[in-house]
Amino acid sequence: MALIRCAAVLGLLGILPLGLRAETRPAGAIPPALREVAIDQKLNNQIPLDLKFTDENGEEVTLGKYFKDKPVIITPVYYECPMLCNQTLNGLLKAMRVLRFEVGEKFEVVTVSFDPTESSPLAAAKKANYVEQLGKEGARTGWHFLTGTEENIKPLMDALGFIYTYDEKRGEYAHAAGIMVLTPQGRVSRYFYGVEFSPKDLRLGLVEASEGKIGSPVDQLLLFCYMYDPLTGKYGAVVMRMVQVGGLVTVLCLGTFMFVMFRRDFRKKRSTAPEAK
Repeated sequence: MALIRCAAVLGLLGILPLGLRAETRPAGAIPPALREVAIDQKLNNQIPLDLKFTDENGEEVTLGKYFKDKPVIITPVYYECPMLCNQTLNGLLKAMRVLRFEVGEKFEVVTVSFDPTESSPLAAAKKANYVEQLGKEGARTGWHFLTGTEENIKPLMDALGFIYTYDEKRGEYAHAAGIMVLTPQGRVSRYFYGVEFSPKDLRLGLVEASEGKIGSPVDQLLLFCYMYDPLTGKYGAVVMRMVQVGGLVTVLCLGTFMFVMFRRDFRKKRSTAPEAK
């Protein structure tokens, strides 16, 4: 599994390019608070769906409530984060604005605070802000903002591979930036790093996580032509597959052309042949 250190951290957190291991950089180039920060990929890992949290309405819920028949995007943040978490949520917001899939209809979003001191009124205010900015009715029922206790937060973050630390001197959490797409059964399917998320990549990730239950035939073809790269958290074109698809299309076109030409010649010969007496 790829260990992505301090991915796309802005300003103070903008130390490492996306996908570059911290071990490849001089130790002095990384602030002490960030040396233990990581997103440790745990693809296909099952998250514990019986963990209990509090939603934005102050009601106790289990994670399993959001895992039924749709893929789920999980965003690990904390609501009073001075910079990076807002950038992550803003990046997701921009991607969902142009995403043809509707939140609440085709997928769910679960934003979880990893700060156990935060409460549901703070989550409610955060939700109200982002629902209004998104401007899609489905966000009211499909985008959830949770808070919880340490005993429930830690097992979830461990299952996601999201490693963070608390910097007592700054009074802030040090953490990486990223979101995760999970299957309807609660298995980790894809990681997307940074604070900007490609709508195309997010769409393909959701299609894959849903096992083809959402999306169009075009999406299935794109999945055939693109492969997920766990090091970058992005989809890249697979040249050989594209060559194969192009070759198959060429053969089909040639076959169709030859069939049409032979059929036309056959009909022409029959029409000009003298009738038997």
